[in-house]
This record gives sequence, C-alpha cells and structure tokens, in this order.
Amino acid sequence: MSEEIEPTPISPTTTTSPSSTTQQQQQQHYLHARREPFEYGLLPIPKLIFTDGTTTLTSLKEKLIQRASDHHNRIDALGISETLQISIDNARLLLDTLAAILPSDSDPLVAAKPDEICEVGVDVNDLVLFLYIQSYKRILPRTHKDSAVVSDVWPSTSAFDGFLSQLSPLQLARSNSRRFMPSPADEEAHQLSYIQKHLANILSLLAEPAEGAEDEESLVLTLERFEHLGFLIQFREKGSEAIQLSHAAPFFANSDPEMPAVPVLATQVHDWILQNIASALEHIAEKVSFKDNAPPVTSDQDVAMTDASTNSLSAARNLCFVEGISKTSVVRKASDFKGSSVKVLNCHDSVVYILAPLKYATIYGCSDATIVLGAIGKAVRVEHCERVQVITAAKRICIANCRECVFFLGVNQRPLILGDNHKLQVAPYNTYYAQLETHMSQVGVDATINKWNEPLVLGMVDPHDSLSHPAGVSDVQAESATCLDAEQFTNFLIPNWYEGESSEATTHNPFLLPEVYMASQQRNHESLVEIKQALRDVQLEENRKRELSSALHVYFKDWLYASGNIRQLYCLQSD
Repeated sequence: MSEEIEPTPISPTTTTSPSSTTQQQQQQHYLHARREPFEYGLLPIPKLIFTDGTTTLTSLKEKLIQRASDHHNRIDALGISETLQISIDNARLLLDTLAAILPSDSDPLVAAKPDEICEVGVDVNDLVLFLYIQSYKRILPRTHKDSAVVSDVWPSTSAFDGFLSQLSPLQLARSNSRRFMPSPADEEAHQLSYIQKHLANILSLLAEPAEGAEDEESLVLTLERFEHLGFLIQFREKGSEAIQLSHAAPFFANSDPEMPAVPVLATQVHDWILQNIASALEHIAEKVSFKDNAPPVTSDQDVAMTDASTNSLSAARNLCFVEGISKTSVVRKASDFKGSSVKVLNCHDSVVYILAPLKYATIYGCSDATIVLGAIGKAVRVEHCERVQVITAAKRICIANCRECVFFLGVNQRPLILGDNHKLQVAPYNTYYAQLETHMSQVGVDATINKWNEPLVLGMVDPHDSLSHPAGVSDVQAESATCLDAEQFTNFLIPNWYEGESSEATTHNPFLLPEVYMASQQRNHESLVEIKQALRDVQLEENRKRELSSALHVYFKDWLYASGNIRQLYCLQSD
C-alpha cells in the first residue's frame, strides 16, 4: 500500500476578523463535506491515483493548462487522454464521472448532451481537485480496532481486510449491519478530516502567486478559483439548500459586483476553512455522542425514510434512507422525500419501490430483493448485493462486489462494473409507472439513449475500498455481466398508485426494446392468447370446467407461495 501523502505546509498568517454582522451570518452557516465526490467520484484507475501530494499534480496541472489554452481553461477527452496517458474510453469515463459529481448544474459539462461531453470537457481546476481526491480511501466499519488505520486515508492491509475479502457480499453485508457500518456522521467526519489534512495541498493547486511576488507565502486565490473549492465543501443554512461558497466567506462578502474581487491570501483562506472544519467536527462529535447515549433501537421493523427533520445531519446532507426492510414491500413516492438522494441499505427478501425523481441512489447489502428506482439524474451505485433485481432509469450506474444479480437498465452511460462480481446479468429496462416520463424529464434521463448492454469493466480490486482483497490480485480483471436471455425477459408490473395524479401519464416503457427482446415478448403474448382461447374453446361439462378452474387456481397459489410473491400481493393489497 502506498505511503500517506504529506501535506505541504502553508505558513500561518493573521486573519482579518469579519465584522459583527458577518460573524452573526457565519453562525448560521454550517460547513459540510460534499459527499458526492467521495461516494460516486472515485475511479480505480491506477494512472489517476497520485500518492505524492502536489509533487506530480503541480507539473501535471501546467501541462493540462497548456493543452487547454485554446479552450477557456477547459480540456476535452482527447487532451485528458494524451496528458494523463489513459485510453480515450477511460477519459470519457472520467468526464462522465465528473458530470455526475460537479456541484453546479449550470457547468457546461453537466449541461452537455451525451454526445457532446467529450468535446465540452472540464475546467482544469475541477479536474485537478478530482485527481487529488483519488488518493482518498473509504472509512472502515466501526468493528475495526486499529485506530491508527481508521484515522488514516491510506490504511495498510490488515488481517481484518483479508478475512472480510473471503466473505460473500451477503455475508459481508450482514457482518456490517447498521450497528457496525459507518454512520453518515462517521462518513462525513472522515471526509472532513481528509480535507483538513490535505487542505494546504488543495489550496496550493488552486492558488497563484500574487502579482509581482515570487515566494509561496504570497499565494493568492481569486474569487473564481475560490469557488472551485465548492467541489469539496459547501455551506448550508440550517435546513436549507447549499449556498454559494463566496457568500458564506468573509473575504468576498462586500465585493462590488461590477468590479473584480481582490484576490485573497491562500493562508487566510486556509485558516478560515480550518476553523470551520474544526467547528463542524465538534458539531458532529456532539451529535454522535448524543445518539450513542440515546436508548437503543431494538426493533427490526422498517426504519425506512429517516425523516430529515428528525436528523439534522441527514437534512444537511440531503439524504434519506430506506433501511432494514425484511419480508415485505414498501413504496416511496416523490412526496416522501425531502432530499435528492436515497440509500437503500440491508433490505432482504423484499420489494422496494422508490418512485421519485432523485439525483443519487445507493443500494448496499441487499439480498433476494427487487428494488425499483424511479429516475436517477446523476448516479446509482449498487454494492455488496446478492440475488437482487435492480430496475432503474438513470444517467449512470456503478456495480461493485455483487453476485447473481440482474439489472434491468435504462441508462445513458455505459454501466461501470468493478470489484469482485459473479454471475451478473444485464437486460433492457422493463417497466413503467404513470409519472415515469415526467420524473425522467425533471432529472434529465434521455429515453432515446440506452447503453444497458455496453458494460465497462475495471479491475478486480478497488484501491479506495477499505474492504479490499489481500495483496497480489490487483491485476486480476473483474468479471463482466452477460445479457439476460431474451426468453427469460418479462415486463415488471408496477401497480397504478399514481392514478389521477398526472394528466400526461406514462402508459408504456419509454425505452425502446431491442428487437430480440421485443420478438420474445410478442411470442409470449401470442402463446398466452392461444392458451386463453384454448381454455375458452375446450368442450367440457360444467363440473369438469369447475375442476379445471380449481386446479389452475391451486397451481397459481402454489407458485405464489413458492416464489414469495404471495407476500408482495398481501402488501400491495394493504397499501
């Protein structure tokens, strides 16, 4: 494992105290790490991971700027491929990933159509920050006892890691149940600590020498470069959406909009952010302490959709949960969500419907379940699942460490497959509900583009995953997914819970089925029609017809019980 990055120190400086008015405003603002880059923006591509701090990235940034000189500081896929010495496919993957995690929907890359992404490219400053955080390693579960390892972003391989690597995804998920998995507070504290540790390096990559100065202590940040920190951190007023970074800072608060803002010393920015991170970590510690001292929750019942109003951290991070569902079905509509992200965790032998337009979705540790995601405009991540069917219309999906799962996909980007997977199958999207097309339009999923059958497979080992395999298998190619046999393809029927809620209801699958799947559906439909007609035409006495009808009902009932669908039928009736 690579050694830790040593942050480059920035000399302290005296920070000008903001006015009392600004201090009052600051007390209403809460700093948070943007979780999206850390949860959806890490790519296990060795050439993108730099472990020497700014040593390589500083010179690399100069090359990127030179390559992008004619593109308003933006570099396209070809320039990224040549400068980073990666394939054009990986350069496209990098841009697709950045489009999913950039903070501003108005950024040209985010707003670009799928066929424009390679040419539109990305701002070099955002790209460098993206490359820097590729050194991040996800937090270990609470069960890990090595505090030195837990606190570091590059923990060394341990016996604990080797043990967990031998478990199946389902065993791993169960061993890391909610009691042992990192909480959202743990995750944010880990992300903030990473930013805190590496802030000096991060600022040095964004800063530039003050006019006429040559020493590093005179590095300054312009307003435009300061705003790029919004890739990693954000401020929120309690219970509200994120606010523009410069509006939360004292440096540019009184700038004349008609005049360029005066650049600020990087040391001043450094000290101010560190103060806010320290306050944020203290606030998180208080929340965790309060939760740990609260009465334990022993019920196995559905704790789905943790309400943002009852959990300030969930509200701040714009995140809701569907968790611990077992042997039942649940339905969540758009009106049930207060945020734009959902995590479906540790659901087993169940059917979960998330019929809402969201930006992000994570499915983790589920087994023997069917999970329907409405329209996901940024990214879906499915991890450590076993025998799960996932149905989703989304911009992109990443599948990691799953077994015997089937994915019915309507996706605008190639499905990304990484880690230790076995017997995965992909198939075209196979359902609809009344508000589906409305939801897809709201989040920007294009029904005319579906790359369900073009998986992009990366390596077996994810260097960001703390639950990695033992050393020595890093070069093993991950297993890809096969296409579901057309004869096994069926439509998934969602009950019409939206009846009367939309004047422009979706009445069919918005994604065009490939010919082989459409032909199979047609054959199945024709066979069903023939069977129905044969039953109508059969010449039987009335008592024999009753016996036949009774036998069919018995076989159907046996199938409902054997398949587990009888439970879903009861649940849907109760809804």
